Amino acid sequence: MASSREYFDFIIDQLSLVDGITSRKMMGEYILYCDGKIFGGIYDDRFLVKPTKSALAKMPEAKRELPYDGAKEMLLVEDVENRDFLRDLVSSILSDLK
Repeated sequence: MASSREYFDFIIDQLSLVDGITSRKMMGEYILYCDGKIFGGIYDDRFLVKPTKSALAKMPEAKRELPYDGAKEMLLVEDVENRDFLRDLVSSILSDLK
């Protein structure tokens, strides 16, 4: 099942506090970048992020899910309504990826 454009638009809007967000559509899903670095994606209408040390600290109870068969596990972001949380989450993931 591919992700809907409506869910993609919703998540991009929720990430509006983060500068430098870009995306690439691939096979019906969306890979999310910030300042050129992949930090997560939208897969089957789920917002998933890389399981970095900071992401795990901010979401210790997060479910680990596969974005697609054969992929590495990612963390499911359930608090997608909280823009401040999302800004902090993405910022911390990017710090881990440097």
